[in-house]
This record gives sequence, structure tokens and C-alpha cells, in this order.
Amino acid sequence: MREPEPPDRRSLDGLHPRAAADRDTGLAWLVAFGVLVTAGPAASQPRSRVDPALPPTLVSVEVEQAPVMDGMVMGDPAWSEAYPTAEFWQTRPDEGEPSSEKTEVRFVFSDTTLYIGVVCYDGEAGAITVADSRRDASLDDGDSIQIILDTFLDQRSGFVFGTSPAGQEYDGQVVNAGEGRLGRSTTTSSGSGAGFNGNWDGVWDVRTAVSDIGWSAEFSIPFRTLNYPSRDVQTWGVNIQRNIRRRNEVAYWAPLPRQYNLLRLSLAGHVTGVRVPPAEERGVKIVPYVTGEIGHSDVRERTTAVGDIGVDLKYAISPSLTLDLTYNTDFAQVEVDRQQINLDRFNLFFPEKRPFFLENAGVFSVSSVRQVAGGNPAQTELFFSRRIGIGADGREIPILGGARVSGKVSDTVSVGLLNMQTEAVGSETPANNFSVARVVRDLPNSSQIGALFVNRQATGSGAGPDNFNRTVAVDGRVGIGENGQVAGFVAKTSTPGLEEADHAYNLAWDYNSERWRFTLGYVEVADDFNPEVGFLRRGDRGFRNIDSGFSFITRPKNFLKLQQIRPHATFNRFWLFDGFAQSSFLHLDNDLEFNDSTLIKTAWNITGEGVIEAFEIADGVTVPIGTYNHHEAQLAYESNRGAPVSVGLRTRIGGFFGGHRATWGPTINIRTGDAFNAAIEWSRNDVDLPGGHFIANLTSAQVAYNFTPRRFVQALIQYNDSADLWSTNLRLGLLGQANTGLFLVYNDTRGLHETIPAGGGRSLILKFSRMFDLRD
Repeated sequence: MREPEPPDRRSLDGLHPRAAADRDTGLAWLVAFGVLVTAGPAASQPRSRVDPALPPTLVSVEVEQAPVMDGMVMGDPAWSEAYPTAEFWQTRPDEGEPSSEKTEVRFVFSDTTLYIGVVCYDGEAGAITVADSRRDASLDDGDSIQIILDTFLDQRSGFVFGTSPAGQEYDGQVVNAGEGRLGRSTTTSSGSGAGFNGNWDGVWDVRTAVSDIGWSAEFSIPFRTLNYPSRDVQTWGVNIQRNIRRRNEVAYWAPLPRQYNLLRLSLAGHVTGVRVPPAEERGVKIVPYVTGEIGHSDVRERTTAVGDIGVDLKYAISPSLTLDLTYNTDFAQVEVDRQQINLDRFNLFFPEKRPFFLENAGVFSVSSVRQVAGGNPAQTELFFSRRIGIGADGREIPILGGARVSGKVSDTVSVGLLNMQTEAVGSETPANNFSVARVVRDLPNSSQIGALFVNRQATGSGAGPDNFNRTVAVDGRVGIGENGQVAGFVAKTSTPGLEEADHAYNLAWDYNSERWRFTLGYVEVADDFNPEVGFLRRGDRGFRNIDSGFSFITRPKNFLKLQQIRPHATFNRFWLFDGFAQSSFLHLDNDLEFNDSTLIKTAWNITGEGVIEAFEIADGVTVPIGTYNHHEAQLAYESNRGAPVSVGLRTRIGGFFGGHRATWGPTINIRTGDAFNAAIEWSRNDVDLPGGHFIANLTSAQVAYNFTPRRFVQALIQYNDSADLWSTNLRLGLLGQANTGLFLVYNDTRGLHETIPAGGGRSLILKFSRMFDLRD
């Protein structure tokens, strides 16, 4: 085999709140200090035996005869002339050392398709770990391979394809280099604005085989699935991640420092010589659907049977720019929301799950810096696609149709245009037209500048001209050195009747090295700032917020079988505009991760809440106006998720709104190979307040059986006594390409104690969709 060629009012703590000017001056000094720290000497690179300044390079080869898609790479003549990858390098457990097992990856291509062949050698083939094989299930809990393709070589955007020995199909879409830089997993996404969108579903195929030398995989990715520049022969960024679960090992082809994961495209290697087809060969993709539903409404006390049809269309304007059209948009196959318990007076955040809105969703998100650790959930989203087609009570609002244009118009400029039309529901919810426009200009060193415009306009009979809402924003991100960045936005809304202070702005700094991470951010939201097509967790009035944190990671050698220790702290505080401190949270934590991935977390929280309006926290229990300062302890345990049975426990005990709260939540996960998976979770909150005592329980059980990676049955049962309801969601999926196919869905929502919840009832839905690829 040939070697690769060379690379071508009062404060919560009793102190007087500072004046706004002093606070802003202090913030400016802190940001300036952060810039100086970030611009200092770069953190050391992994202790690998390759030059980190010289990315590894792989040469792709054009073949006349495509590989036989059977998972058997060795022995197939189509792979014989391809160049294999060189050494893989560990990020864990032994950072900078060669991988414990050999891995070979080859790239070949035909006129229409990119093929990737992977051979994962394993000296203990019988110990290979397989987990959930259902499409897009997490790859972290078993042996796996993931490949990221930076087709524009812009070090910001790309596509991820992955599989396991069981032949699972896993894919995702990357923007802004994934935004979140801490941690090893690429299998999560937080809402529609996340930098990594694991809900993106492309058209591609994979086959795997397990043998006595390990396991192998063959990927078949049509070029029309990808976006790329308009050049015949291209060089793409690429990195490859292999997980060996029994050793808790993560290794990369292009070595990465421990603080980064696969999405760190600025440190990726290259694949050269990729010859792509011209744009006119990409064609049109049409996905028609038909659906039928029988349902019974407990609220209306009647049973109905309905049927419907609709269609989605995708057209490649260019290899890098795509037009999507949808008519009578339907999301019957989407999994229901996970229920939450609200023990506060602020809004709950539920992530977007609908496929149409998730594709290219990152194009519409503004620059932000994700924080180090938990304690401060999503506060401000300027555009939140769940506002389109979902009412405030969670019920569906019919979407008549819409259009989206998204992608790159040049190597450095990305655009997103979205227009959706919803129908009226009764006399209270008029029809609305939603328009979103976004443009982003990429700058060197992962920097960028962009603008956003969001408009909601009521339409139809009875919709007055003053029934509208608009948001405009300018945002940017500046990379500082290899490990630092400053990001922020300035935004303004326009709402009839709210014409006073209607601005919001955010400025945040992040520094992330191998051992240390620091974050510091400031957010100000004025009283009349009202992004109706966005999300405000504290939507009742304006606030100022400072959010900060740090973490330190050390990896001891041969000490109690510890993989790493991560002490960290976060602090955030919210003030109203009159200086009154509304919330304060100081979180002191220490994470202990063992070699088998067992995790123990111990934490101490110092909390403060300033309540200016009494609110009902549970039936018959009210929290009165006042200031509440408390301490609480936290303990969390999670056993090895790679084992057939794993358990977890979360506890939180301490003061709460002048009383006491004890929260505990056990979990258990069971799997049998890649076919059967079950997860049971229980959260119990025992709250004793001056105004009364209550217990809030939230229980969920999720069970899935995978006949094949594309054939599954799944059940999600939830019990929430604080909301007086339980629900069941059953789904049978027989999938084709890009998550289309046949779905049979049963939903059942019922109230407790003879109550009838909004949306209560039962429904049985049958939906069939199929993708047709029409080429010129």
C-alpha cells in the first residue's frame, strides 16, 4: 500500500447594587483582560508524533468500478488503489499517544458518488461493543466511527457521517464549527440554533461487517447530498473519530487537544483530488406524503377521521445553495416533547424537533458563546422556529406552506431566507405570515459578522395592519488566537403598543485551552423588547445579566482509576433595571470521571431569588413577595453507559423559597445488543414551603426495539402529576432514504384526577412519504 502524498431594589446578598455605569465599566475591563489572556501563548498541542502545524493529508482516487456495498473493504478491487490513512492519535484515555488499535480509511469516488471505506482492526473482536442501532441514536455508548467533511474548507461548516458495527446510520450538519467547543460528543443539539444539528437527514447508505480482525464499513454518499463550491477538483477538510468503547478510548486521524471534539474543523486534515459533478446534474428531490388520522378529543367529546396530502421539494440552485418548498407541511412522525416540571416563575424551553425547520437551522442563529457548565438555561433566542406552527399551549397550528433558500453565495458569504404561512385557528388565532432573512460574512480565524431580520404579520380577514412584530439584529464573532473568541449581538424589536426601550444586546468572551476554560458574558434585555418569533425565558420584564465561569481539567496517572478531574464554578446574576437583584446562582462543582466512563459529580450551590410578584408554584401553594437566600448540595452518579445495564442518580437538597426542597432522580438504562434499548427516569421533588407542602413527580419510560437500523418500534410513556397528566407516544417506523417511509403513530394524553388537559385525547396516525430524485 502507498503512503499518502505530501499535503498540497436590594441585592440578594444584602449589598447595595452597583450603578449601571460601574457595572459596565467593570465588564469592559474584564473583557479586555480576557482578550489579553486569550492572546497570550497558545496552549500546548497534543503530545503526538506528528507536526501539529502540518495537517495530515489523504489523496482520493477516482474509480471506474464502484465498490460493492457489502461492508467488506478488504479484497474489493475498488479500494486497492486508494491511499489509506496513517496513524490515529488518542484524545483519551492517553492523550497524544497512538491509538491502541489500527484504523484505515480510504476515499474513492465515481461520477456521482463519494465512497469511504473504513477498516477498524481489533485484537479483541469478540469484545466489540454495540449499542442502539436506530438511525441517529447516540454513538457514544458503543464502538463507532464518525467522519466530518468540511466541503468548503472554511473551517466552520460541514457534514458528519457515522456508523457502528451494527450498521447504524448517523448524520448531522455543522455550522459555526459546532459553537460548543467543550466535550467529546457530537450527538447532541440544543434547539434550532445549535451549531451541530443531529436531526439533519441526508440521502446516503452504509454497510458494515464484523470479522475476526475487527469490523469494517463502506459509506456511499451521493455528491448531490452535499453542498460544495463550484470547482471541478476540490480539496476538503476532513477528520475521522474512532471510539473503542471498552477502553473508553477516543482517537482522531488529525490529532486534537483534549478540549475539542470532531467539530473543531480548524485542526482537521485534508482530502485532495475530489472531482465533483457540475450543478446541472444535481436535479430535484420531491417528497410527497399522504396521511390518515382517527382521533378522539376529550375536550370536544367527539371522534373524527381525516386524511391529507402534502409535498416537500428540494432544488439545488447551485452546488452550495438550496431551495426548499413545502406545501401543507406535516410533522406527524416527530417524537413528542419531553415533559418538564416548572418550579419557578419563568418560561420553559422546549427544543425544535421538526425536520423542515432543523435543516440548515444554524444559518439563522446569531453568534453566541455557550457557557461552561449548567445553571443558566437558554435565556434569549432572537429567532425560535417553534413559534411557527405551534401555539403557546403546545397545540399544532396548521402550516399552509412555505419556502426557504439557504447556503453559500460565495466562499465567505452565507444566506438564509425563510417564508412560512400558517392558517387561522378559530377566532382567537389569526393566520400569520413569517419571514426571516439572515446574511453572514466569514472572516479569518473563525470570525464572522452577520445581520438578522424577523417579521410576523397577521393575514386574512380581520387581521389589522397593526398586528405585526419585527426583530432586527447585528451580530459578530472574533476569534482570538487558537483558543479564544468574543461574540455578541445588538437587537431591536418593533411591536405596536410597545414603543419605549425595546433593545437587547449581548457580549461574551470564551477561552478554552487543554486545562483551563473561562467564560464571561453580559446580556441586557429592555422592558419592551419583544421577539414574538423568538424566545425569552424571563419574558415578563427587562433584565441585566452577568454570566461567568471557569473550569480546570487534570488527568492523574494511576490514581483510583480516574480518567480526569474537572473542578469548575459558574456564577450568574440577574438584575431588574431599577437595580433589584432578581436571581443569583453560584455553582461550585467537581466532576470525577473514571476510566470506564463512570461519572460522579459533587456540587454546592448558593442561590438567591427576589420575588416581586407572588406566584403559584403548585395547586394551593403560593410563593409570596420577598427575597430568598439559600444553600443547597448536589450529588450525581452515572455508571458506565457502555455496559448492558447502567444506572444513575441525581440528588439536590437545600433551601428553596423560604423553605426546603429535596429532589432525587434515579435512572436505569438496559440494552440487549443493538436491538433492544430501554430507559426509565424518575424525578421526585419534595417541597416544603411556608405556604404549604407538595410533591411533584415526573416519570418517563422509553422502550425501543430495532429490527434493523431502518425498522423500529418505539414507546415513550410519561407521567407528570404537577401538570395533572400522563401521555403515551407509540411509533412504528419503516424508513427509506433521508428518514422518509411509513410511520404508524399512536398518541394518548389524559388528565389525572378527572381533569381534562388541553389537547387531551387519543389519535392513531398513518403516514407514508417517499423521496423521488429527478435528475435532468
